[in-house]
Amino acid sequence: MGKVQGKLIVTKILIASSFFCLLQCQEKKQESRNLSTKNNTMHKTEISSILEEQLKKGAAEEYGSFSNYSEKDLNALIELEDSILQSNGYKNITNDQFAAKIEQIFGRKIDYTTSNNFLKVDTYNKCDKELSFVPLSAEYQNIYISKKYKLLSYFYPLPLLIDYQKSYPGLRKIEEVPIEVETNEGRLKVNRWKDIPNLKEQQKKNTQIVVARNMYLFNDNKTYVTWLVTQDPTFVKTLVKQFGYTKESKFNDLTMNDYLNNYQTSSDIGDVIFTKNCNGKLEIRTELLKYIKEHTKSDENRLLTALENFGYALKDNNSFTPDEKYKILAYIGNTVDPFYLNFAGVNSGNAVWNAESVLYNSIVKDRNIISVFQKNNYYDLPDLKDSLMRIQGIIEHSSE
Repeated sequence: MGKVQGKLIVTKILIASSFFCLLQCQEKKQESRNLSTKNNTMHKTEISSILEEQLKKGAAEEYGSFSNYSEKDLNALIELEDSILQSNGYKNITNDQFAAKIEQIFGRKIDYTTSNNFLKVDTYNKCDKELSFVPLSAEYQNIYISKKYKLLSYFYPLPLLIDYQKSYPGLRKIEEVPIEVETNEGRLKVNRWKDIPNLKEQQKKNTQIVVARNMYLFNDNKTYVTWLVTQDPTFVKTLVKQFGYTKESKFNDLTMNDYLNNYQTSSDIGDVIFTKNCNGKLEIRTELLKYIKEHTKSDENRLLTALENFGYALKDNNSFTPDEKYKILAYIGNTVDPFYLNFAGVNSGNAVWNAESVLYNSIVKDRNIISVFQKNNYYDLPDLKDSLMRIQGIIEHSSE
């Protein structure tokens, strides 16, 4: 009897303990939900405060509306963008994964030990790494990389991203008052955000840009490739031309076709393929050379001709050392010369083929090229040795 009573007591204690634990767990969950709600409310309050200041300053960049923007404005923007991305299925990646992506795409290293929350990528000058907080404009097209949220963005004013009249209706009254500034021409009224034509369309487009860029670059979501090519082509071409991001074939397609449409056979094509990094080291974008090779035919050789023209202009190019010029010529020769086996002297469609290649004509003028290529083991280029043998045979035959 005593044993039974003891078991009952133990059972009651276990039930009571379990019930107590259940209550505690429920309280903790509720506490967590309350904290989350409190944080969201706090964030919304902070964003509302920053948005209010931006609305008061107006939308007139030329009259200083953006002059007092700072890191807190960018922080508010990034928090909003993070919410937008999460609602679109953005998958968080690790710090190491994000750092690897940023280095691969922009050639920049993320240091998580520093207090800086952002990296600034200047799309006009990739070597300008000084961190400054300047909103998007025609003059400043900086990309800001958030270490905390692991995303990238232009520095948009908040009214260019969200439908603030719908999300923050209490702030509508701010724009009921005209915004006036003192100028040399006297006191002028300047644009409020609500005065911007097609503002809602801009907000929608900018939101799509944020989603598409981050989902593609950091989540490897290929469904956004076509949208980026058709709707965000300037960014795509900047990735390829400025930063050498050539792993996406459709991005290369856009860039090279754009070059062909605008420049035809101009030697400027070499400036996209043969570049210097921020340490002054030569970089060769082999994917673009491969593109030229794959898109050259008997009746279409304009990109190849442009590449040859860069080779001919190389001797007067002061951006490269003599050794770098030899290496560049080797890569050009490896791409160009094999076509001359079949098409030298042919004119067909969009193709005008010279009697000989730039590699041949360069060697005729500088026989030292042969020994340099040999000393460098032909730069491990698959067709260069055969091309050199072909050219040597022609030269020896013509000298007999």
